[in-house]
Amino acid sequence: MNKITRRNFLNIAVSTGVLSFFGLQGISCSRKKKELFVYNWPYYVSDNTIPNFEKEFKVKVTYDNYSSNEEMQAKIQAGAVGYDLIFPSDYMVGVMRGQNLLEEFDMKNIPNFKYIEERFKNLEFDPGNKYSIPYFWGTTGIGYNSDKVKDKVDSWSILWDEKYKGRISMLDDIRGLFNPALKLLNCSINTTEPTKIEEAKQMLLKQKSLVKAYTADTYVDFLKSGDIWLAQGYSGDVFQALKVNKTIKFIIPKEGTDMWIDNMCIPKGAKNKEIAEKFVNYILKPEVIADISNFTWYANANSASLALIKPEIRDNPAIFPPKEVLDKCEFQKDLKEVNKLYEKAYNNIKSV
Repeated sequence: MNKITRRNFLNIAVSTGVLSFFGLQGISCSRKKKELFVYNWPYYVSDNTIPNFEKEFKVKVTYDNYSSNEEMQAKIQAGAVGYDLIFPSDYMVGVMRGQNLLEEFDMKNIPNFKYIEERFKNLEFDPGNKYSIPYFWGTTGIGYNSDKVKDKVDSWSILWDEKYKGRISMLDDIRGLFNPALKLLNCSINTTEPTKIEEAKQMLLKQKSLVKAYTADTYVDFLKSGDIWLAQGYSGDVFQALKVNKTIKFIIPKEGTDMWIDNMCIPKGAKNKEIAEKFVNYILKPEVIADISNFTWYANANSASLALIKPEIRDNPAIFPPKEVLDKCEFQKDLKEVNKLYEKAYNNIKSV
């Protein structure tokens, strides 16, 4: 063949259409690489997670981030059917189930579900785990710079202390923003009482002049750099900052807080559902999820992974809180129509 190898001949033939002459049009189709489109929180996988999956399963992963449940929900509601896997928090799973935005899992494709700890299965927002697989869990608390903040940090009330004006950040999250105020009012974070929601709103309006930023992700960088000294934040995020700035500490306030669990879900109409289920099953391998916990410093829901997690993470009560602390924590619930009261109050705070 005049020094043209068979492989080169096929490559030329594909590009020039010669294959159609030989009736071999199907050869080029087999070369199309499988794809997976993931939509997740920032700082939520290790450096190894995606590359190792791509290599093992011969899949190209496109990985995008969002900074709040509502941002993700809005995108899916608007018809962003290009995503195959999302990671909503507990209450948002319930919301999206009710809006018919999620696909049911084929559990035959997820045998590693057996490793999920029993207390994280069959929760109120998704009985039977038809639409969600537990991923990470944790608490919201206060991250602070111990070099700059010399007061005792044990209460949400410090986020209202005027001496820290311009050095405070709060979560840019409709429900999450209200939790510190509600706890200081001795209320459940799931209160449906309009008067209590209004009281919490007034507290947050009074606090607003002290707040440098409302953010669900960039506070990590602010803590690292020292631009903020006190942050309402997620446990694992604060420990990400601690790895860079050793003066950073994390506490769960004495009034209690929200306990959350983020989940792996497949959006309705996902084009690569089976590959998404393979990714979920891969994530649930004890060695894979332990590697992610060791990288992110988040607690996972996989009991078989605990022996593989670094002792400084596994034995840290701020990451794996003891029972007496967890007893003061609540899961955030879908409050149906009352959600609109929180949304209205949130919009009022942000617009003033």
